[in-house]
Amino acid sequence: MRITLKLEELLMFMGSIFLFSLYDLAWWWFPLLILLPDIGMLGYLINTKVGAISYNIFHHKGIAILIFLLAFHMESHIGELTGIILFAHSSMDRIFGYGLKYSDDFKHTHLGWLDYR
Repeated sequence: MRITLKLEELLMFMGSIFLFSLYDLAWWWFPLLILLPDIGMLGYLINTKVGAISYNIFHHKGIAILIFLLAFHMESHIGELTGIILFAHSSMDRIFGYGLKYSDDFKHTHLGWLDYR
């Protein structure tokens, strides 16, 4: 089942790359922007509860889709790209086992406990 979930996330990541390619931007913008959602980890400098909340806001696929749809409705290309990048980043993280965080520990995710071995 784990492989199936990772393949599903890979397809969503590839779909995000496809959507990004529809915009008139140089290809190098994608790898440059893809790590920006990790700014949500800065909340962990305060404590694990604030860290989990800020991390989850930047890594929630529903929020990414909502941002994209609102931006699409408002005809904001920057907003649409923001939604695409947030969605792509979340898919990429889940491919590597990084899920939404619980407030007790950074390594405790909705996908299970992270194991860095």
